[in-house]
Amino acid sequence: MPKIPGVNHLRAVSALEKAGFRIVRQGKHIVMSDGIRFLTIPRSNPVDTYTMGGIVHNAGLTVEKFRKLL
Repeated sequence: MPKIPGVNHLRAVSALEKAGFRIVRQGKHIVMSDGIRFLTIPRSNPVDTYTMGGIVHNAGLTVEKFRKLL
């Protein structure tokens, strides 16, 4: 699993919106979808390194592409 350290959850949401994901619901976590995949982003700053890597992997993005979207 890739590691992506030090990402604020709001920056991650913004980057994923640029990648085509939309917010479905919010609570203690933010749930996003692109119509096929669902992602759950915790509201913690920064998001844990391994958790952020898993989110990016599940989104179907590479680490490099995600960093460009940030």
